[in-house]
Amino acid sequence: MIISFSGAQSTGKTTLLEKCRDEQIFKDFEFIPEVTRLIKRKFDVNINESGDDITQLCIINQHLENYIKHKNSNVVMDRCILDGIVYTQYLYNNNRISKWVLDYAKEMYSKLVGDLDIIFYTNPDIPLVDDGERSINKAFRDDIISIFEIYINELHQYGIEVVDVSGSVEERIKIILKNTIEKHNQ
Repeated sequence: MIISFSGAQSTGKTTLLEKCRDEQIFKDFEFIPEVTRLIKRKFDVNINESGDDITQLCIINQHLENYIKHKNSNVVMDRCILDGIVYTQYLYNNNRISKWVLDYAKEMYSKLVGDLDIIFYTNPDIPLVDDGERSINKAFRDDIISIFEIYINELHQYGIEVVDVSGSVEERIKIILKNTIEKHNQ
């Protein structure tokens, strides 16, 4: 089973991933950390609204590697290919990346997104918090949220499950556990 937390920056994905580690249903799951920060540290590239062709190619390829390595495993990911395409689309819309990079990202997205069993979309009802790496630019975050909404609406049309999680951490965990147990028992 492949589960992912997806959403704009500073919406609680990493917090939820860490909380899930303590839940019994996830005892046999591997937890995959966020791709973007890994790529930033590994290759010293610009991220967020300063990303470029190289950044996005590294990020999309890391998502591809995660899928290949964990395709037949039980995993919980902090971000997935949905996040990759959303941020790539933003960068393309703002003339930061080339069309061929967007096309590559869209191709990888179309190949990989259907392998996800559950995407938990972390509702942006949490204030932006500066952690030294994520962008705290509200306009950037609002644009990212708008692009997420477009892609999520398309996913719903194709029957891919996207579950909105909102509220307190405890309320979000209840939503996650309920949906994971239901999906796991199918």
